[in-house]
Amino acid sequence: MIRIVLDTNVVVSAMLSRQGNEAMVLRMVRSGVLRACVSLAVLEEYESVLRRSSFHLPKSSIDELLRFLRVEAMTVSPQIAVNASPDEPDNRFIECAESAKAEFLVTGNKRHLPKMWNETRIVSARELLMEPIY
Repeated sequence: MIRIVLDTNVVVSAMLSRQGNEAMVLRMVRSGVLRACVSLAVLEEYESVLRRSSFHLPKSSIDELLRFLRVEAMTVSPQIAVNASPDEPDNRFIECAESAKAEFLVTGNKRHLPKMWNETRIVSARELLMEPIY
C-alpha cells in the first residue's frame, strides 16, 4: 500500500470541503486505498490547527478524524531532525515521511519544501491523484 504523509493544510482543506482533491485524498486514506503516516508531532499539529475557532469545524468531526488516524495510520517516531524547510513546522512532516519511508508527502504549499526528500516525492493532492499508483 502506498504510504503518504498529509500536510496540515491538506487535512484542513479536506475537512472544510467535501469536494476537491484534498477531500478525495482523505477519502482514499479512510477507505484503505492509501496509508496515512503520522508522528506525534504531526498529530499534535493537526489537532491544534483543526480546533482553531476560525475554521468552525464540528468538534465531533475533528474527534472522529483524529481517532481514526490514531488507530489506522502508521505511527512513526522520527529519530533524525530535518532542517530542509525555512518554515520550521514543515520539517516535522519531512521527518515523518522519512521515518515512515513514505512514497509521498502531500501538501497544498510546496514553496517551502523540496521537490523530493530521499525517496519521498512532495506533491499536491492533484498531483497525487494523477499518479498511476492505483
